[in-house]
Amino acid sequence: MIGGMMIILVSVWVYQSLMRAKKDNVMMWVGACAALFFAVQFLLVDVNIAIMEGVKEDPAGYARDLTSIGDRKNEGGFQGFSGVMMSLFFELFPPIAGFVAVAVLKTLVILKQPLTLGNLFGGVKEMFVSIKDSFKATGNSSN
Repeated sequence: MIGGMMIILVSVWVYQSLMRAKKDNVMMWVGACAALFFAVQFLLVDVNIAIMEGVKEDPAGYARDLTSIGDRKNEGGFQGFSGVMMSLFFELFPPIAGFVAVAVLKTLVILKQPLTLGNLFGGVKEMFVSIKDSFKATGNSSN
């Protein structure tokens, strides 16, 4: 769900940045950036699953059949504070990495700018301001 919200925001950010830079084929680039974001997120989720399966211990009786009743005790792996931190990392890293990949593509390939923090993430603040401004009422209130 976090990735879904981020892909929408990234698409709006790329669209606004390219319109501001007066680039051609804006929708093609927005689609390419959305595809890149999705691909990076998909690959990193697969890596996360492989890591979690590799760390998880399989105690006796863990993999019961689907018709058995009772709680499954999730032993080993991620418990306590470190478990919370690892879960946060596994949840947030794929969309963040997708965002950074899109930022690099936008900066180097589309806008052909040097790779600096200002160029990478430029326009993010303006995007949120324009989203905030879009909720303001523009009609007059005379009855």
